[in-house]
Amino acid sequence: MQERTDVIETVRPLDPAPTEVHRVSTTAMPATAVDRVETVAYDPYDARRQTAYRATQLIYWVFGLIEGLILVRFVLKALGANPDAGFAAFIYGITAPLVLPFQNLFGTPQAQGSVLELNSLVALIVYAVIAWLLAKLVWVVMGETRSAVRTHSSEIDARV
Repeated sequence: MQERTDVIETVRPLDPAPTEVHRVSTTAMPATAVDRVETVAYDPYDARRQTAYRATQLIYWVFGLIEGLILVRFVLKALGANPDAGFAAFIYGITAPLVLPFQNLFGTPQAQGSVLELNSLVALIVYAVIAWLLAKLVWVVMGETRSAVRTHSSEIDARV
């Protein structure tokens, strides 16, 4: 007697319903017996995990944008960009409130127009840590890591 199990379909609907996996087991049996069993498994925590995953993606995207802008500010200052130029003025204007909490934390060494803005480096580190902590908090609050599976079996007569 030989038994074979195949996953024949994975259904992932657009609505937040649980993930559904259909498994079919076929056993070589006499022609008079039922030789196919279909099992449907549901993961009731899938929607919750997906929501937590999307929320952490959003947090990392927002903080990645903030970090990118501060990094551009740091590079422009280090290269001695003209603060009256349009792009530099735009970047400095957007990032000024982001680095404001870190102003006067350290001195800013200058040489021939170039500025080593250590406050921006501290801001990069602090915002990265805040993003990581927020993402972990969202995962702890919203993310469900249990792997409960509910199954429903039905026998199918394959003699038809």
